[in-house]
Amino acid sequence: MSEEEISAEIILDHYRNPHNYGKLEGSNASMTEYNPICGDTVHFQLRIAGTVIEDAKFVGRGCSVSQASASMLTDMLKGKPIEYLESLTESGFLDVLGIKVGPAREKCALLSLTAAKKAVKASR
Repeated sequence: MSEEEISAEIILDHYRNPHNYGKLEGSNASMTEYNPICGDTVHFQLRIAGTVIEDAKFVGRGCSVSQASASMLTDMLKGKPIEYLESLTESGFLDVLGIKVGPAREKCALLSLTAAKKAVKASR
């Protein structure tokens, strides 16, 4: 299998078995992002203590790319300082996903990152 095929399998696994899916009790930062082009939605919740993201969860609906990227991002953020999230660039996050996405799917892939960053900003 090529690297891209392996990454596609990882995306499908996160889509079928999302990590950290559901409502986060005690969240103190949340934001919903919606892609009007395709209808994908991600509601991202964080529990922040001081400068650390203690926990992250999401709920949403949409394509495999939007839902899998939200699942992957929750794994990436747990236990990390807020600065880690703030330093994540769109291109860096797309690299983490490991698959090539066209312009139409790029917004889907970035919904969760956008929601998480806006949630932190709104909570301050």
